[in-house]
Amino acid sequence: MRVSGYRVLVFVYSLILLAGCKDLNKTGKSNLNIVQSIGEEVEVSQKKLDSLINNPPEGMVWISGGDFLQGAVPLDTTAMAHEKPQHKVTVNGFFMDITEVTNAQFAEFVEETGYVTVAEKEIDWEEMKSQLPQGTPKPHDSILKPGSLVFKKAKESVPNLYDFSQWWKWQIGANWRQPSGPNSDITGKDNHPVVQVTYQDALEYCKWAGKRLPTEAEWEYAARAKENNTIFFWGNDESKLSKKANTWEGEFPVINTLQDGYEKTAPVKSYLPNNLGLYDMAGNVWEMTSDFYDHNYYNKLVEKNIVTVNPNGPSKTYNPNNPYSTERVIKGGSFLCSDSYCASYRVSSRMGNANDSSAEHIGFRTVITIEMLLNRLR
Repeated sequence: MRVSGYRVLVFVYSLILLAGCKDLNKTGKSNLNIVQSIGEEVEVSQKKLDSLINNPPEGMVWISGGDFLQGAVPLDTTAMAHEKPQHKVTVNGFFMDITEVTNAQFAEFVEETGYVTVAEKEIDWEEMKSQLPQGTPKPHDSILKPGSLVFKKAKESVPNLYDFSQWWKWQIGANWRQPSGPNSDITGKDNHPVVQVTYQDALEYCKWAGKRLPTEAEWEYAARAKENNTIFFWGNDESKLSKKANTWEGEFPVINTLQDGYEKTAPVKSYLPNNLGLYDMAGNVWEMTSDFYDHNYYNKLVEKNIVTVNPNGPSKTYNPNNPYSTERVIKGGSFLCSDSYCASYRVSSRMGNANDSSAEHIGFRTVITIEMLLNRLR
């Protein structure tokens, strides 16, 4: 078969690092020639590669790969232990949604597939108790109803911010269509990020869309947007927060001053994007990644002097505060993040979330690779 131009080999399950046809990296080689072999070879023309890169899937942007320091920067005095130490990571290029998946997009998926989310399904006590300490008594059947976690404001100052039960409530009837419970809905909120979905729900959406969740490294690399030494995606000036992200401003969890304009979720694109054209990489809703959460993961990498390339995270989950649950890393913080409570709109912020747990402040966005696009064409 004749192909115009020269052939390059693209390998399934590898990514091409591309900054532009004329750009050179530090080795003096065009990024188009940086190809890593991981699996079966697939031939594709230079022209086809250029076309894929320059014409990303609708609603996505190409993130050219590279090296970065993952984890909290030294000057971040609010960073938690599990965000440290910084360690060098290399990721290859990928396409990423410029916004979080919206209610309208998720509704289209549900309409086409008939999918029922975890929060809408009857609760299986036998499955639930496997994730609880042995001997945990079964709650009354009136409580074991489909639902999810919703936020509730406190009536007065909260002296102990470690006890999150003071502002979270299990709400029967809460789901993606009714994110705050039976008396709420998403009418007029097509462009708000979908919430009250679990990791399992996100995987089903990805399968339908032909995409996947980002790894933690991919997410943080994209959020940093080539800015390796800053606390926030826009720099180190926290005074710009209300203009950059949807977060909690005021006394948490009592008074939200609404300085940024929103009490709960904001429509996507309500704030300016980062340098790569990605919106809401800080605040609005926490975003799921595919990595298991391990509290000690970063320490283990540095102790073993491991330089990771396209890391997929630890092989299993570990959270000393939640030892019975399988958790994945979520990133970016949400509309509930306050400077007095977690400040998780910082780029390095991370948290574990159970695979079957949904909440009013958790959503997701997706990514797709060159190889996934090529496989569609095979």
